[in-house]
Amino acid sequence: MRCAVLLAAALTLAGCDLSMNRQPKASPERSASLWPSGPPVQPPPAGVVALGQTAQDRDQPPPMSLALLERGRERFDIYCMACHGLRGHADGPVVQRGFPAPPSFDNPRLVAAPISHFYDVASNGYGIMYGYGDRVPADDRWAIAAYVRALQVADQGHAAASRPGAQTP
Repeated sequence: MRCAVLLAAALTLAGCDLSMNRQPKASPERSASLWPSGPPVQPPPAGVVALGQTAQDRDQPPPMSLALLERGRERFDIYCMACHGLRGHADGPVVQRGFPAPPSFDNPRLVAAPISHFYDVASNGYGIMYGYGDRVPADDRWAIAAYVRALQVADQGHAAASRPGAQTP
């Protein structure tokens, strides 16, 4: 009896091809019965967002609002102030201890840059700054970019008021 069981097991295992060479699978080039609407490689449904991307991850910033600027200031103070300083003049505590200074936000090149530039730099980094795309949500990166723009506008107003002959209120 024992021999019969061992023989049956040996015959069963001998018939198995464990190499998976003849595995049924769908090919992207031909239609399969599993996919009634065509080949298995199809365009994604409308509204699908890629992994790691949010609905805010887009080229256009959200509408400017006080709430957006307040959130931007809060996030800026957490993530950016250490290098960029409170007002974006590249004089944060890390820079004061010898770390290379980033460009000041009142640099004419940055003043002329679109707000999406700051979002892109916050997402992907620039120079020695690493990107925060995987650390800071897209909504917060847009808020930071809006706050940076507000710092630039405030600096321009301050610079205009400090020019000789400017009237003070």
